Amino acid sequence: MNNNTLILKRDAAQNLVSKTQLDELAKSYLQQSLSASTQKFYAIDLRMFIAWCDSLGDTALPATPETVARFLAAQASRGIKPATLVRRLAAIRMAHEAKGYATPTQHKAVKAVLKGIKREKGTAPRKKAPATAERIENMVAHCSETVTGLRDKALLLLGFAGAFRRSELVALTINDIERTPEGVKVTIRKSKTDQEGQGQVVAILNGARFRVVNALNAWLSAASITDGYLFRSIKKGGQVQAMALTDRSVANIVKRYAGMAGLTVDNFSGHSLRAGFITSGAAAGADLFKLMEVSRHKKPETVIGYVRESKLFENHAGEKFL
Repeated sequence: MNNNTLILKRDAAQNLVSKTQLDELAKSYLQQSLSASTQKFYAIDLRMFIAWCDSLGDTALPATPETVARFLAAQASRGIKPATLVRRLAAIRMAHEAKGYATPTQHKAVKAVLKGIKREKGTAPRKKAPATAERIENMVAHCSETVTGLRDKALLLLGFAGAFRRSELVALTINDIERTPEGVKVTIRKSKTDQEGQGQVVAILNGARFRVVNALNAWLSAASITDGYLFRSIKKGGQVQAMALTDRSVANIVKRYAGMAGLTVDNFSGHSLRAGFITSGAAAGADLFKLMEVSRHKKPETVIGYVRESKLFENHAGEKFL
């Protein structure tokens, strides 16, 4: 329960609830409706829009549709991707709605400019390469027996085995791990598809090939971690810190070991672990809904895309005559 709620309850008992207090409480709930990551990027987008308007002497709040359309054109000319422009429009829209202004982002001129940018630039995202089982095996082979190497091995294997998003990995704590004879159950307190924090449980097999739980235990033992965050930053000299790794750190670790395994570094990211499990599972003939049980995708269409890609050359139409 946040401070605004406590104040509201106290004052409600005294019949002293003001419009200002209600406005502040509504603003607090509005912020809670967005993930911390989304809030961060919206704030950056809005600052960028305001600075751009100031440089031209235009008003940012409230902005005219013509101003927003020019902003989109200016951003596109700098090579900003359509997906990023869509997010920046969302930030501008929310800022106007929060102030009670009519939003300019829904104007037909703004929509037309965005549509033109999408047609010229294209909207297909550049997919990162999946860290498949074979690639993961090559990557973890380069993890040393140092405390840093043990951490990285545990992170790569757990991230792969649980099809975790990087934000989910860095948020895990010791209390989220439940050991069982088959492996471990990992509780995800909040995720991209569970913003209300109902919690999701993922079963992680130890496995005969990767020994995922063994790798996790080796890291926790070497780092003497009995509570707090699971994956932590490490100072030079091997001193394990209390603070968790960042999202960016996960991506950097994936890239580092991809490079050491002889893979093209730019093709890999933190998402490669998640994509790698789904791709490997699809190639091995895993049931679609069992894949979704681990990946926690809400819609089968997304997972089907990975399945289709993993089987592009299977029973190919041209294999009889090409």
